[in-house]
Amino acid sequence: MSKSKPDFSIRDIAQIGMMIAVIEVCKFALSGIPNVELTSFWLIMFTLFFGWKIIVVVPAFILIEGAVYGMNLWWFMYLYAWPLLLGITWIFRKVDSALFWAIVSGVFGLSFGALCAIPYFMIGKSTGGMSVGIQSAFAWWVTGIPWDFIHCAGNFVLMLVLYRPIKYAFQRMSS
Repeated sequence: MSKSKPDFSIRDIAQIGMMIAVIEVCKFALSGIPNVELTSFWLIMFTLFFGWKIIVVVPAFILIEGAVYGMNLWWFMYLYAWPLLLGITWIFRKVDSALFWAIVSGVFGLSFGALCAIPYFMIGKSTGGMSVGIQSAFAWWVTGIPWDFIHCAGNFVLMLVLYRPIKYAFQRMSS
């Protein structure tokens, strides 16, 4: 049996741990301001600068959130919402524009409520058919639209303001 090289270096593990810690600390620090968060910002930035390591960060982040706040319906929404943001970021990872990423982050914030309406559709559909599923999801989504606008604005502004300085810091760290 030959010895194989480990898939993760000590540096990788440290970086992954730091990414998770940064996301959790920022999430907690901003928890008093409804729908203003740095999670989207950090997930985009970490995907752009740390590549494949984000694949480990997101499940760990989601598990920590569930352990801290309890695994309720919102937790299942995280299982597809945050990976969707990573996928979008990965597709456009070559784009280097603060405005572009601010728009992506803002649109993600605006669509977060619609993404989170999916379980309500499934629950409604399972209990009363397609019509009830659509009504349940639509009602849940529409009720939260004002908060989605706040989420959109917060994501847009935070990305627009922080993209360049954090990018510069990441580039200095890697050189």
